[in-house]
Amino acid sequence: MSQLELNQIVLFCYDIFQRVHWLMHRSPDEILQVAGELKQILVSCRLCPRECGVDRTKGELGFCGASLLPSVSSIVMHFGEEPPLVGDRGAGTIFFAYCNLRCVFCQNHQISRGLVGKEILVSDLASEMIRLQNEGALNIEPVSPTHQVHAFIEALGLAIGNGLNLPVVYNCGGYESLEVIKLINGIVDIYLPDLKYAENDAASEYSSCPDYVEHARAAILEMYSQVGDLELDPDGSAVRGLIIRHLVLPNDASGTIDTLQWIKANLSTDVTVSLMSQYSPMYEAHKFDQLNTRISQDEYERVVDKCWELGFENVFIQNFESQDLGIPDFTDDEPFEWR
Repeated sequence: MSQLELNQIVLFCYDIFQRVHWLMHRSPDEILQVAGELKQILVSCRLCPRECGVDRTKGELGFCGASLLPSVSSIVMHFGEEPPLVGDRGAGTIFFAYCNLRCVFCQNHQISRGLVGKEILVSDLASEMIRLQNEGALNIEPVSPTHQVHAFIEALGLAIGNGLNLPVVYNCGGYESLEVIKLINGIVDIYLPDLKYAENDAASEYSSCPDYVEHARAAILEMYSQVGDLELDPDGSAVRGLIIRHLVLPNDASGTIDTLQWIKANLSTDVTVSLMSQYSPMYEAHKFDQLNTRISQDEYERVVDKCWELGFENVFIQNFESQDLGIPDFTDDEPFEWR
């Protein structure tokens, strides 16, 4: 069999996969129905595990600070994600304002604290998704959608009804409601959650989240059951699956080895893991002795070595120089400087 014939078979099989894959998706009407169910949750808000219970449909604000309409800080073509998520075209990224966490080292604190962002109509958000597709985006990637998931899903349903056909990447902090993740089954193609901590004491001190570990782990188990291991198309672009991100903190504040061991024991060593070395003591990290330093190259290399030792094969490793990429400025139309 020639290489040309082999390539044709691969493309034929991929075409079949794509057809089956899209048949698995919910229809626009079904997606809008899910959006309606999510809106009902807003009446006594439990979109995330904090379950504040405020009525966001009447303008009441909970821990995250978000109201009913989505507040968006930036909608851009993003090239700073893992390679299969950006290719040479970029991810169509929607940065939502506010957050259900309070990470003292947040590099996006301008938006996570709601300092930068403006409310947008859901119909306009859907139009922005179509624009991103027309400009060549590889996917649609909401960043921190947890507290705005009702609006994102509604906009997505409208956009798909108007021709959107890109994979959806759900980029979140990991502190997710299991109820919500189950509701969006069949809508999200690629889950991109953080798994920040192995111990709740650290999660409480550094992210004001004393029950982070159990909720993040339960949500990730559900995500994995929905989409499985990462799948790529013939061009190497992600079309489905799970990527778990873990930011290595200095002085082992994140409990990295324990997290890797949990992934191995409860998911698989086939799971794609993204080990990030980009930590820098930003925002309020200087107030904490353990965090008021960068990680060393030795710290990061020990983590990477342990990852191989545990048997992980699908691992994204950052250049250690990524610490020097700088802080995005969301007051700028182009918050990131791509080198």
